[in-house]
Amino acid sequence: MNSLNWRRIMRPVTGFAALAAGPLFLTDCGGGMPGAGSLPGGCPADIADASAIMSANFGLEGELEGKVKAALAAGANLQKIAVEVEGEVTTACSNLAKDLGKSDADLAPKEDGPGKKAEAACAAAAAAIGEFKAKASGSLTVDVQPPECKASMSAMADCAAECNADIKPGEAKVTCEGGEISGKCGGECKGSCTVEAGAECSGSCSGECKGECSGNFSGKCDGECQGTCEGKNATGKCDGRCEGTCKGGGSGTCSADCKGTCSAECKVSGQAECKGECSGECSVEMEAPKCSGEVKPPEMSAECKANCDAKLNAELECSPARVMVKLQGAADAEAATKLAAALEANLPALLKVTMGMKGKLEGVVGSVQASLEGVQAAVTGGGQAAMKVGGCFAASLEAQAKASASINVSVQASASASGEASAG
Repeated sequence: MNSLNWRRIMRPVTGFAALAAGPLFLTDCGGGMPGAGSLPGGCPADIADASAIMSANFGLEGELEGKVKAALAAGANLQKIAVEVEGEVTTACSNLAKDLGKSDADLAPKEDGPGKKAEAACAAAAAAIGEFKAKASGSLTVDVQPPECKASMSAMADCAAECNADIKPGEAKVTCEGGEISGKCGGECKGSCTVEAGAECSGSCSGECKGECSGNFSGKCDGECQGTCEGKNATGKCDGRCEGTCKGGGSGTCSADCKGTCSAECKVSGQAECKGECSGECSVEMEAPKCSGEVKPPEMSAECKANCDAKLNAELECSPARVMVKLQGAADAEAATKLAAALEANLPALLKVTMGMKGKLEGVVGSVQASLEGVQAAVTGGGQAAMKVGGCFAASLEAQAKASASINVSVQASASASGEASAG
């Protein structure tokens, strides 16, 4: 009987399907999307190029010109997100499936369509996981430290100034809600300082060492203690003080003093000089600030907000999830070891999408669709505006629908493959 405990269960993916399958209002312009220069202020040649759209001249009057640009650029940025998400999920599932013995033929999609490559690769990965679980048997526990995705607050300020003429460059007020601000601190870091992988802790890592603390570790080890443990030592975990080496578990923490090397990242609290990334409060203005929650732009049009949200989410910086697989009582030790290695190597990339990006993507998909459809209704009632940009919106809405479907299918596929590891 295979028993598996998933420490951080992922909830079912919802929210994309209705958006992706929403109504699509196209305008018949007689000849499809016009090319650049074919009409005064005609569409850019590439409707998926947000930069080209923002620099184009559609020849419309006043505020409408800006709204058209922003809505079409939002659609272009959504297309970029869709390509990247499907590519990441396809690669991760393909690698996972191949690590467990599947061939290229097993990964081939049976039909073309948005997200179908990711869907086929993840179906093969899920099947392979199930086969190896049945073969290994025993008890399998997967500990997960979720990924953390951050968006650039400076990028939001720049986008707001570019999109809205009323916002001057360098003066956009951007805030971070529901998360923490982090960045380079040229003064005193009053929060926590995260030092990159391999940095010497030198006794000052009193916060967290994500990974392995080796050399001369002494303290509470939430992972596996390799050395002397004061207290009960059950399945590698130390209930007392660990002396030796601590390998971070699913929680990824080695508390107390790490006097050797931290293999992943080391968080130091209350450090005056921060050579890494400061999270929380800095005595001076942070450089390149990033927000782990929602980046709130200054007041601007819904079209500009949709565009900037999509642009930021196409450039999210996500720390990888940490996955630790523990096996007990396996009937086939070789199969169990191979399965554990494959999951630890490839699940982090899938969890980036299902745990780190999913909620943000749902919001972006909805706002981009609403932006495109709202501006399309304003310009397709006839007259010169419809002649100039009607074809642009027809092409963009069609591309947006495909991008939404691709994101939906890719996220569902990722959740299906990673969720197979938690199926009892």
